[in-house]
Formats: sequence, structure tokens, C-alpha cells
Amino acid sequence: MKAVVGARIVVLGVGAVMAVTNPGEAAYDAYAGEKLSVYLKEEACSQAGRLQSPCESLVESSQPELQRLIANNTDRQNFLLFSLYHTEFAVPIPGIPSVEAHTIGGFRQFHIYEVKTEKR
Repeated sequence: MKAVVGARIVVLGVGAVMAVTNPGEAAYDAYAGEKLSVYLKEEACSQAGRLQSPCESLVESSQPELQRLIANNTDRQNFLLFSLYHTEFAVPIPGIPSVEAHTIGGFRQFHIYEVKTEKR
């Protein structure tokens, strides 16, 4: 009997911790904006030749716009203990594919579990 009560307390405790540490939309926007920034620098800017440095500077200075792009194109399903995020967008830069990403958030962290890209 004591083991059952103890197990219930542990489950409730873990659930409470998960609920408190479920990251919000602003945290996701910042996380995904940084991931997009890294992706653009590695994929687009690396192919820009002599314009690589200005391209990387443009991506860095565009961080607020990238976060807005993500915020405007993301659906969040909040399950209290964790959240699922579905982001789908196309960056208006020639050669950059459209992106569809599925992410889970919990314990103040995010994990991207599926990404689909499509050349335009």
C-alpha cells in the first residue's frame, strides 16, 4: 500500500515539474529562430562565395524578423505537460527550400523530431 502511495506521489511530482517547465511560445520562437539562422548561414550563405560574410551579417541582423516569421507560421498544441509545435514556411530567398518542422517542448527544452524540406 505504501509503495502505491509513494508511486502516485512520484508521478504527481514529475507531472508538476513537467507542467512548470513546459516552455512557451516565445521560447520556441527564439529557439527556432536560432536554428533557422544557423541553417541559413550553413546552407545559403556558404554558397554565396565572396558574399558569404555579408550574407551571414544579413542573417544575424534579421534575427527578429526570422522569429516573427516562425511565430506567424507555427501552430502550438499545449498538453500542459509538454507542447507540440508544427512550423511550416518558405523563406523568400531564391534557392532556400520551404521547411516543415515538428518539435516537442518539455522540461524547458526542445527536440525537433521531423523536418521536411522542399526545393522551390
